[in-house]
Amino acid sequence: MATPRPKPQVPQAPGGHPEPVQRLVDAFARLPGIGRRTAERLAFHVLKGSKEEAAALAQAIEQVKSQVRHCAVCFNLTDASPCAICGDVRRDAGTVMVVEQPKDLWILERTGVHRGVYHCLMGRLEPLDGVGPETLTVRELLERVEHPERNARGERVREVILATNPDLEGDSTGLYLADRLSKLGVTVSRLARGLPAGSQIEFAHRGALADAIAGRRKLQ
Repeated sequence: MATPRPKPQVPQAPGGHPEPVQRLVDAFARLPGIGRRTAERLAFHVLKGSKEEAAALAQAIEQVKSQVRHCAVCFNLTDASPCAICGDVRRDAGTVMVVEQPKDLWILERTGVHRGVYHCLMGRLEPLDGVGPETLTVRELLERVEHPERNARGERVREVILATNPDLEGDSTGLYLADRLSKLGVTVSRLARGLPAGSQIEFAHRGALADAIAGRRKLQ
């Protein structure tokens, strides 16, 4: 009677996991905000799921990398250029809201308040890290203002709303853009700041209180 051949052993990684599992854990751990334990939970969730679910996840990741690109007008992430926002005739293309990243655009868009279009800078000014205006899409923003044919649907830009983050780098970026845009004869505004509705003064951040006082409005 022939002796059965032993099954080939899957190489074990130093952490005790099979090598393919360890590579998956390492891949998840490289994602922002994902610690080692969370990476292991995600890896074992994939392992416990069906092959179809794992294949769907892999396909979704592959399609994101192969099909998603930046809108040629506003630099939002899209699978078609111009993006759906720039191409929507119901939106006011003459009002452009400037944000730092596409994720900021998505957050603002979920409010349903802004009915204009956007421009993603793809970052903010950080001179100490070598990030200057030439690294961002500042030139493209200025060209949209100067040349209407480069704006969404060829409309002239009337107002630029600065929606950079309310911190040192965001404020510096906003001031730089305001200076450049003011020379082009376009209205420049920024998002209001201050106390959020429903909050209490005792729990408010010092910076929010300062903005609330500086930006106070006359009632009568």
